[in-house]
Amino acid sequence: MNHEAKNYDFNKITDRRNTSAIKYDLATVRGKPADVLSLWVADMDFPTAPAILDALQKKVVHGIFGYSVPNDKFYEAVKKWQKSEHDFDVERSHIVTTPGVVFAIACAIKAFTKENEAVIIQTPVYYPFKNMIEANGRKLVTSSLFEKSGKWHIDFKDFEKKIEENDVKLFILCSPHNPVGRVWTREELTRISEICLRHNVIVFADEIHNDFVFEPNKHIVYSTISKEAALNSVVSTSASKSFNLAGLQFSVNFIQNPELKRKFHTEREKTGYDEPSLMGFTATQAAYENGKEWLSALKVHLKENLDFLRDFLSEKMPKARLIEPEGTYLIWIDFSAYGYTDSELDDIIVNKAKVWLDRGTMFGPEGDNYQRINIATPRPILKDALERIAAAL
Repeated sequence: MNHEAKNYDFNKITDRRNTSAIKYDLATVRGKPADVLSLWVADMDFPTAPAILDALQKKVVHGIFGYSVPNDKFYEAVKKWQKSEHDFDVERSHIVTTPGVVFAIACAIKAFTKENEAVIIQTPVYYPFKNMIEANGRKLVTSSLFEKSGKWHIDFKDFEKKIEENDVKLFILCSPHNPVGRVWTREELTRISEICLRHNVIVFADEIHNDFVFEPNKHIVYSTISKEAALNSVVSTSASKSFNLAGLQFSVNFIQNPELKRKFHTEREKTGYDEPSLMGFTATQAAYENGKEWLSALKVHLKENLDFLRDFLSEKMPKARLIEPEGTYLIWIDFSAYGYTDSELDDIIVNKAKVWLDRGTMFGPEGDNYQRINIATPRPILKDALERIAAAL
């Protein structure tokens, strides 16, 4: 094992039941068996980095949790992290905080479009995109990604055609892509930018998985494509995926265009969101200042889990086809060779294997017979889940 991973035990099982965890405590509420093994929602089964726990503990000991705002050290930590990890130069004036990326998506939809105007997404994709578009009374437009030789691609011709036909105003980009695991290349992002600029389509880039990229792939921040792309976009991210902080409700958005920032900020203020989560920005600052060693060790563990999954499928579930991920810890698996319908497959995995994954069609019809599995868990849990599924199939 890589020496960095020896400092942290990512194979230690932490019992998350009866902790109000969506992943574990809502099984029967969501119609799943009470004893189901959960590898669905995108949080991790590991305690966060010690540096973050220390920073939060200091706040707890202080004992006062009044209205709070990030200080200079917070902004400096964000800037340094983006520069060192993603070669992205950030100015403090471009940062707008929100209590999550999905919240930011809803703000962008309301800020940059009117009711019944069209917003485009590339399916199969993270399902809150669709939910936020429809919940805010906008027209949902989808352009399907397509799979070829085990890799998913953008249909640029269809993407531009759908934009033209529907007078699309906003595009929500998933980068790195959840669930197909793509890390878009600079060339792909440049083509997206050229199409969106040509048709006056604003881009919202959800880059929450940006810290999880498998070599030799490299995450390209959308704002770095060109000056024009930077001025036509909102880039949103969070430490919540990288450091398992989703429950602390905090994200950062980078908006370089003053007019887009004004509109976005106006919609945020309409929600009554003033001061951000004290624990959220405290944890984020600690993560970016002192969390890199832990994250590096975590990524070694995730790589080892991916290798284990790949070998397991090859040996015990050869009909299951792994879509080799370029990024994220959410793995996309094609079960179509087993010959079941999508509903039959899901029923076998949930009720016979008693494993809770995310059914592929949740992300769009292109996910038929796919399942998404979260490998950010101790290996004994991953092994148990895979053995249950193999036996059930």
